[in-house]
Amino acid sequence: MPEFGELLHGWRDRLSPADAGFTAMAGRRAPGLRREELAQLAGLSVDYVLRLEQGRATNPSAQVVGSLARALQLSRTERDQLYRSAGLLPPRDGTISAHVPASIQRLAVRLGDVPIGVFTADWTLVWWNAMWCALIGDPSALPVEQRNLARALFGNGPALPALETEHGFDAFEASIVADLKDAVSRYPADARLNRLVRDLRAESEAFARHWVAESAAQHTSEQKTIYHPDVGEIRLDCDVLLAPGADLRMVTYTAATGTTDAGKLDLLRVTRGQPTGSAPQRVQSPGGPM
Repeated sequence: MPEFGELLHGWRDRLSPADAGFTAMAGRRAPGLRREELAQLAGLSVDYVLRLEQGRATNPSAQVVGSLARALQLSRTERDQLYRSAGLLPPRDGTISAHVPASIQRLAVRLGDVPIGVFTADWTLVWWNAMWCALIGDPSALPVEQRNLARALFGNGPALPALETEHGFDAFEASIVADLKDAVSRYPADARLNRLVRDLRAESEAFARHWVAESAAQHTSEQKTIYHPDVGEIRLDCDVLLAPGADLRMVTYTAATGTTDAGKLDLLRVTRGQPTGSAPQRVQSPGGPM
């Protein structure tokens, strides 16, 4: 089996900069991603990626391997190979996957003008673009376990950005709890999911109330009003798009062309985000997961 660093380098050379969201400039010598670009996408230091490729850093954590697999847009088979080469067991079937397929990443990259966040079945944020950071805040400033929307709503996670929802906050909470109930029915052996539900039922009366409710609450497209520190009140259409087969939720925020809210998004794109075609970036503005 190839060494971890050999796989990392080979797959980095294979990935097109454009598919990862980078603009390839004339005279670019790297056949694929530069080491700095991979580090940026995976949320790691360039020095650490270099040491991994050279075999000077050993025993990367499952979190690091998962981040690298997403950044490199690996298939499930390749992801599992990367885990094994690091001496780790790949994620088990029957548990919630944080793997974001290359096709989903390419789609999100091509929609760079739109704030996009990709969530797993338990509402953990695993991928986002520069416009998401500009609108919501930088998720990379948070520990991984705190990038969960349910924890932000009901538990000890970071507070959500100040927002109002078209159908009311109680309905928003109910829809998230309904999604978690559905996830538990489909992933009964997922330890992280079971711990999340157990913690929130103990910590939050609101969560416990929604959990025992018999009526199902489903997500619908709705408008949300976000109170942004730079541009003030901004009213946007929020859509949750499902990715069948990957069990992911792609959350998008848009505004009708020519409206004041669209102008505010444009301003955020210029002042805090990146123009269309740029890679997912990190801005220093901590915020909640949604």
